[in-house]
Amino acid sequence: MSNDATLTSKGQTTIPKHIRDSLSLKTGDRMTFTLMPDSTVVMRVKSKSITELAGALHRKGRKAVPIERLSR
Repeated sequence: MSNDATLTSKGQTTIPKHIRDSLSLKTGDRMTFTLMPDSTVVMRVKSKSITELAGALHRKGRKAVPIERLSR
């Protein structure tokens, strides 16, 4: 599926709503743009860092593992 967008004089554009919704994008989310050799641009939603995810999988009765130990 393809949609057209317009570039503003400030170099900004709007990601079409159905794409934002499909990617669950919210205000403040970050993206990475990569220019491929064939002039295709790939946009990826940046993953959250490990520090943002810390504690997300905490289960009752289990000890939390410090982030420093995760890299060992």
